[in-house]
Amino acid sequence: MNIYKLEEIKKALEEMKREEIMRAIEEGFIAYSQGKAVIPPVGELIFKDPPGDVHIKYGYIVGGKYYVIKIASGFYENYKYNLPSTQGLMLLFSQKTGVPEAILLDEGYLTDVRTAMAGAIAAKYLAPKDVSCIGVLGAGIQGKMQVLYLDGIVSTKDVVVWSRTEKRLKEYKEYMGNLGYNVKTTTNPRDVAECPLIVTATPSTVPLLKAEDIKKGTHITAMGADTPEKNEIDPKIFLKADRVVADSISQCIERGEIHHAVEKGYLSKEKILELGKVIPSRELWRQSEDEITVADLTGVAVQDLQIAKVVYEKLKEKEIK
Repeated sequence: MNIYKLEEIKKALEEMKREEIMRAIEEGFIAYSQGKAVIPPVGELIFKDPPGDVHIKYGYIVGGKYYVIKIASGFYENYKYNLPSTQGLMLLFSQKTGVPEAILLDEGYLTDVRTAMAGAIAAKYLAPKDVSCIGVLGAGIQGKMQVLYLDGIVSTKDVVVWSRTEKRLKEYKEYMGNLGYNVKTTTNPRDVAECPLIVTATPSTVPLLKAEDIKKGTHITAMGADTPEKNEIDPKIFLKADRVVADSISQCIERGEIHHAVEKGYLSKEKILELGKVIPSRELWRQSEDEITVADLTGVAVQDLQIAKVVYEKLKEKEIK
């Protein structure tokens, strides 16, 4: 069994084309929606003091080479200790024999990448053509990576970012500014609704975006709420939405933004599209610039499988060379 550390994993990713990784994750979503992936319910640990959560996600695609078990955590006060909020690793096994193939000690990085990549995929099919700025709730890792992975999907470099603390906003502006982004910071979450593409990337349990703030033509990628308790956007937003997309319908009904909207009777299951159905079906993409679209991304194990697979095969290829 091979053990790979973060530095090796990052180097392998850097040597791969982003389109290659995106295509693999898109193929995973499609396989999932076609019933070709076996993905059991998420294993979960919730911590109160300090606040954090651990997710265990695992699964395989029928006929594939591997199955994966991923453990990923988020401890949201880690910034106090100058530590990243996320941690984790991925275990890759042969689907033919069950023999362990690799341990990817990615420290949660692959989860961050596949999550940001899913946001880019959602925007690729659902965001309006003319995106003047990107609104971001949350100045953490995903608040940055979601924007960075939109490069090539949208052309704007203008960002409006919200956080509760000026310190985190200052750090965000400096980091993203060094990468060529024009960042406006705010402590009023309503300000991000000025942008036609909004990304929510916080662990909030209280809605930050109100339905009355959402304008025609807005796309929202909601990815922070990955437990039943978390809730970043007003469930009434779903009453205004023309197109609602889930990475996993069954999972989003149990956790995430869709969960709250369905529970309150603002959204019926019949109105929800699944991302793996949207990707290959042009008629399910955004149909007009006036549509309000919402993508609820709670994270599906098939994403972990696909990114672990392409990275592991790249690492093996490098060793052969």
